[in-house]
Amino acid sequence: MSGSNLKHLEKIKDSIDRSDTLTEEEKSDSVKRIEEWYREDMASGTFMQELSELSPTIKALLAELGLI
Repeated sequence: MSGSNLKHLEKIKDSIDRSDTLTEEEKSDSVKRIEEWYREDMASGTFMQELSELSPTIKALLAELGLI
């Protein structure tokens, strides 16, 4: 996950925690979803990195697609 995406997720989590309008259950559910997005994004990044290491051609293709 890029640093800017991680900062955005942290800001969202902080805003959720400080919210006076959300219930504790809504806060908990929201934070769980953010953490799930983070894990999915990290898994996707790891997969793309490992895939790119298979060959220079695959790495170039992934770069051309903007995936790495």
